[in-house]
Amino acid sequence: MTSELAGRRILVVEDEVMVSWMLEDMLGQLGCAVVGPASRLDQALAIVDIEHFDAAILDINLNGEKSYPVADALTTRRIPFVFSTGYGRTGLLESYLGCPLLQKPYKRATLCDALGSLLIEGEREVPESTTPPPVWDANRLRIATDAAGVALWSWNVDSDAISMDERAHALWGLPVGPVTFEDMSAHIHPEDLDRVRAAFASTRQILGAYEVEFRILRGKELRWVSARGRGDDQGIVGRQMFGVFLDVTERKMAEEAREMIAGEMGHRVKNLFSIASALTMISERSTTTTKEMSRDLRLRLGALNRAHDLVRPVPGDPERAAHFGDLLAILLAPYAGEERTSGRIRITVPELLVGEVSSTTMALVVHELATNAIKYGALSAATGILDVSCTVDEDDVVVTWTERGGPEVNPPNGNAGFGSRLVVNAVTGQLGGTIAFQWLSEGVVVMLRTSKDRLRA
Repeated sequence: MTSELAGRRILVVEDEVMVSWMLEDMLGQLGCAVVGPASRLDQALAIVDIEHFDAAILDINLNGEKSYPVADALTTRRIPFVFSTGYGRTGLLESYLGCPLLQKPYKRATLCDALGSLLIEGEREVPESTTPPPVWDANRLRIATDAAGVALWSWNVDSDAISMDERAHALWGLPVGPVTFEDMSAHIHPEDLDRVRAAFASTRQILGAYEVEFRILRGKELRWVSARGRGDDQGIVGRQMFGVFLDVTERKMAEEAREMIAGEMGHRVKNLFSIASALTMISERSTTTTKEMSRDLRLRLGALNRAHDLVRPVPGDPERAAHFGDLLAILLAPYAGEERTSGRIRITVPELLVGEVSSTTMALVVHELATNAIKYGALSAATGILDVSCTVDEDDVVVTWTERGGPEVNPPNGNAGFGSRLVVNAVTGQLGGTIAFQWLSEGVVVMLRTSKDRLRA
């Protein structure tokens, strides 16, 4: 741990999950607290508006968007930052060429030095400004709260009447006008209601500032809300208590994703060993000498590597795309086994292009489904067959994964495992689509739906 960095809050803006996880681990070892991480431009800007932190690490490319607006917002707030990129300064706009830069890949010592320099530079004494201090009248405060997405409320502790501004009414999905806590209770998630009720009832006994976070329902939409105020009568004026609501849905989603990825890492490592073991056994069955086995295994691992390279951007070709059928063929080739020439794995898809972002997500999904198939499903038996087909209409792409001829399928019991949760999160989050599982006795059927535009992203 470096004393200069201990306790520092560092915003991480990075769209690659594994790189983000690596950064969190490095920062934790340096004694820093991670803010975020944010993987999208809008998510990063929202965090800049509401969170306090000492410095930031900005990946330049965020799923096709540039992080320059975040850099501008940080410059306005006088928060130091460093760009993170694999392309060097040639990838920066001219106006940002003087900004600090971390060249990927980097080590913890490099990160430590970069953050140390940032914070030392940021703490140098700033000359006193000759500009008079701003006058924080009601109009200017309203401008500031609107810019930060802050919703206002006041609560009469005697009558239980709650008054809210327009932003708060919109957040809760309530008509404009006085409301009571009971009116709002109808929109609080049932699992959070008792906790929120107890928190509001005890606010007058709380010394200083307090905060409670909970879920609300607006029809079928779920949002996370942070209610903040001050207890021990410090915030009460004429029997009115005042506070704010903040929509913290994006932060909560990021926290849930980070927790899932942390748990998923162990699962991923076990899966990698399972895949390596399965590929070794497949090669062993299809060869007669150690030399042949070594060659066969290298070819199978090479196929996985080519899938990774198929759509990775290269200098001069930043928007590289691949044919969907080619991607599926390369990803599934290592799982076909010795019977692959007889059509054990069948792929039937129309002409479709798949981009870098969606190809990474598809590779993750196919890897998980194929892993389950070779461990428990159709590909675990010599008679098993896998059909992957695809249909396209004007806007949507539907991929159907059908397994037959393997062991009898039993529907999973209890909560979904890490792998299943990751697949669902990847399809619904990154691809903006849906995925459904049918656990038929003769084999599992998986139906994935997304848009053509998302697939090309």
